[in-house]
Amino acid sequence: MKTLSENASFGGKQIVLSHASAACSCDMTFSVFLPEEAKDGPVPVLWFLSGLTCTHENAMTKAGAQAWAAEQGIALVYPDTSPRGDDVADDEAYDFGKGAGFYVNATQEPWREHYQMYDYIAHELPEFLAENFPLDMSRQAISGHSMGGHGALTLAMTLPGRFRSVSAFAPIANPTASDWGRKQFLGYLGNNEDNWRAHDATLLMQEKGFDGPILIDQGTEDQFLDLLKPEALAAAIAARRQPATFRMQKGYDHSYFFISTFMEDHVAFHAEALYSD
Repeated sequence: MKTLSENASFGGKQIVLSHASAACSCDMTFSVFLPEEAKDGPVPVLWFLSGLTCTHENAMTKAGAQAWAAEQGIALVYPDTSPRGDDVADDEAYDFGKGAGFYVNATQEPWREHYQMYDYIAHELPEFLAENFPLDMSRQAISGHSMGGHGALTLAMTLPGRFRSVSAFAPIANPTASDWGRKQFLGYLGNNEDNWRAHDATLLMQEKGFDGPILIDQGTEDQFLDLLKPEALAAAIAARRQPATFRMQKGYDHSYFFISTFMEDHVAFHAEALYSD
């Protein structure tokens, strides 16, 4: 583990680190915010998964979550969105390859050597965090934006019992029916669409649901609404009678201005679940 930076933030510490990842066969970078309470013992954890083209840094610097996490005594974890390095396969398109790992385990060449983002987020990074930081891994929640909202929802529903709550900002809600999904799943997972189902929040909602509270915010002026397909996930939530809050926020787009506006709500939502007995 190598510390790349460490800054005081709202009484706690914002740290950026890199480590050798066995899952992704490369060095991975992530950031963690530790509130002041972490000096005295383990604190609950809120994960935030970022979207297309992002790294660990975008939400860390733009979402404004540290202030609200400090108030609640919650740690924040911001992973990267894909493997990195000169020998890692890439694509010239912004929505495929580096920065677009889609939180899946690739099975197809040339992606499968490094693009094991599901295993990295679900297994390797949590184990690494538990070994190196004062985090209460029995109290975890997860959130994300766009591709990261897709990742947060699918991880929450495929890892029952792991997360006490899940939220999303403008998630890619039905990727098997969208160009933000079909292209990537075909490339990473191959042409057997049955293998795609475990990475579609709408289909998982229909089949599994989530044993906990859900909060989703979607801007009405989001320029990517046709790709995100929020109506499909909303219908699946209603059909399943899943406890959830799905808010269409008038006038908001897909940007971090939207995320930062409602971040306080999301951190408070997760804090309620994380501190419940």
